[in-house]
Amino acid sequence: MIKLCGTILKLIVFLMVVAVTFSPVWAKQVTDQLGRQVILSDDPQRVVSLAPSITEIIFALGQEHRLKGATRFSDFPPEANSLPKVGSYVQLDLERIVALKPDLCIAIKDGNPRQTVVRLESLEVPVYVVDPRNLEAVTKTIIEIGDLLNAAENAENLVNNIRLRINRVKSAVEKISHRPCVFFQIGISPIVSVGTNTFIHELIVLAGGDNLTKGPIPYPRFSREQVLSLAPEVFIITSMARGEVFERVKIEWSRWSEMPAIKNRRIFLVDSNLFDRPTPRLVDGLEVLGRLIHPELLEE
Repeated sequence: MIKLCGTILKLIVFLMVVAVTFSPVWAKQVTDQLGRQVILSDDPQRVVSLAPSITEIIFALGQEHRLKGATRFSDFPPEANSLPKVGSYVQLDLERIVALKPDLCIAIKDGNPRQTVVRLESLEVPVYVVDPRNLEAVTKTIIEIGDLLNAAENAENLVNNIRLRINRVKSAVEKISHRPCVFFQIGISPIVSVGTNTFIHELIVLAGGDNLTKGPIPYPRFSREQVLSLAPEVFIITSMARGEVFERVKIEWSRWSEMPAIKNRRIFLVDSNLFDRPTPRLVDGLEVLGRLIHPELLEE
């Protein structure tokens, strides 16, 4: 009997060792921001980012060593330019993604084609989808990606820093007695601005401004006459790679000397990537806006 018990015990120990040794790689089940169940590795080592914002977040978390591929316009930080590219985030190259043998792809709801996500999953590539719509959702996304990549402490520190900086701006804005009217131009021909359900609107309000183009249309269009009739006190133009073009636009608007923003020399160029990517740099954009709208309260 004692000998039999010893044999059984050895068998149990052997089976436990086998179970650990040959346990499946996909060992963790999570729920993404679309409510989808995703089964992935406890420690993903080959991650492909399917949007520039995802790439930025992974670098901000200090987990860039896991990145094996990214989309075409993943250009921040500069080191991201050297990553293998898998197409643009709106037109992904499925073959290139699969060739990188990812054990996790992180996608974004707005932009990434749904059919590509479905196809990747049919090939047993886990895809975690995020859908950040505002600053709070961006911090939630940072925390979730941190959890996926075993960088929870880094994520918490990053989010705490973001919230601290947001609160500093809020505290300064509480002292204001007037919210200057802001026109924020993101498109040239036609002239395009921003409605209520955008990151930029949220940043304008937090920075103590009044968004002249708030409303249900996310990116409304305007004629020059309509913009002039709005009489913006602060005029902000986003500049991207086409910086020289936006500089010319600024010069053209400067001809309308009766516009309050021109009369008071409050027309500015800003980096678009600080305002339209759901990344930690949104708080940089908030601080920039705060200094432009209320320079008397928010010094450098």
